Amino acid sequence: MLLRVGTWPITVRVVAASAVLMVLFGLVASQQVLSTLGRLQDARLQEYARLHVEGLAVALGPFVLHKDVWEVYDTLDRARAETSGGRILFTVVADELGRVLAATDPDRAPVDSEVGAFTKDAVPLGEVTAANGDTVVQVRAPLSVQGRDVGQIVTELDVRDLVLQRRKTAFALLAGNALATLTLALAGYFVMARMLQPVELLARHMGEAGGTPHPIPEAVIPHSDSVLTKLLRNYNSMAEAIDARAEAERRLAERERFVSLGRLSSSLAHEINNPLGGLLNATDTIQTYADRPDVVRQSAALLDRGLNHLRDVSRAILEENRTERSGRRLSKSDFEDLRLLFEPETTRRGQQLEWQVGDCDQLFQCVRSGPVRQITLNLLLNASAAAPRGGAVGLRVQSEGDRLLLTVADDGPGLSEVAQSRLMSQARLEPGGGVGLRLVRDLVAGLGGDIAYRRSQGRSEITVSLQGREAMPC
Repeated sequence: MLLRVGTWPITVRVVAASAVLMVLFGLVASQQVLSTLGRLQDARLQEYARLHVEGLAVALGPFVLHKDVWEVYDTLDRARAETSGGRILFTVVADELGRVLAATDPDRAPVDSEVGAFTKDAVPLGEVTAANGDTVVQVRAPLSVQGRDVGQIVTELDVRDLVLQRRKTAFALLAGNALATLTLALAGYFVMARMLQPVELLARHMGEAGGTPHPIPEAVIPHSDSVLTKLLRNYNSMAEAIDARAEAERRLAERERFVSLGRLSSSLAHEINNPLGGLLNATDTIQTYADRPDVVRQSAALLDRGLNHLRDVSRAILEENRTERSGRRLSKSDFEDLRLLFEPETTRRGQQLEWQVGDCDQLFQCVRSGPVRQITLNLLLNASAAAPRGGAVGLRVQSEGDRLLLTVADDGPGLSEVAQSRLMSQARLEPGGGVGLRLVRDLVAGLGGDIAYRRSQGRSEITVSLQGREAMPC
């Protein structure tokens, strides 16, 4: 099955279009040549027939008027002998009643037979032509004496040479056009291939890039065509700009992640310092009352609880800062870590934390942990910053079909238009705005998810919807 023309290489398409135009031009030109040749042949044939018939009419007129059959035969016989080239094949003469008087072949046209059998396919002198492909044509003309019609002449002409000449000319034109088209098409293909080589080089680099264009080596950029050279160098500049942007986005992501951790550091310091104070008191109590087992046991239990708390906090911090967790699947413990990291922030600000993580273990297995943790933490930090002191911040994780929904809510004033643009569009970044909102949008887009924002009854909700089966194979 032939491929669609639109899928052909541009070199082939240009050459094919040129070949089609050449064929059409050749057909039109050939038709004009054949038409001109036909008109010349017909003019010569009509002139020959007219001279022959008019000469016979002058010589035969008196004999036909008196119905002198022998003189008519003698005149036809002498005319045939004088005719050169064998163009005249047969001539018959009839009287005004359509009865045959004489013919060059008496066996075909006996005397007193009807001449109608010869005149039905005959044409007048001015209409004789060899264009219909017949090798024999019949011409009829009246015989007149002093303005009176006394009979008619019918002559058969051999036009085989004219038909053969026309066929040879048509074949020569067809072969010549085919050869010229083929030659020019091949030459055009090589010329176009050479001219379009830089474009194909550009297309190959873009096709092999896999979404990340790579610069074309300077050594293979042609310098003979300034326009194409400028195009390829502009492509290289674009590829370098894309690489620089990707690097900048990577650095931005790293910076935003450290900013998120930095904002939590003060709250986490309290979370660590508070248990440390209790642990130091417990050790001091053990040293002071070493001889009292009940006091030692109570202090040891306090040490155990405090150390476990410090272990959980340190594990959550390490998990958030770990770079190799990007391929790990999400689990409920990730949200427990996030709560451990984030809850001190709300405690410091006197805010109420609403935390609802549904039973979504099956969908958790279809989503990567790293991006979801970063998305959730950034949204929670922005929600806490937006909510007033003593306000409320909430997280709700639930499933809806094969989608995982993460909803972060707060009772703050809501997102400004600039912040919404950073979070939900690809518009150019403006100065200011929420921390990490553009990073959240990029992370959600990388997971193939959607972001929705809703403001109702003094409460803002940002919902991230992730398609589990597309985000990560289950």
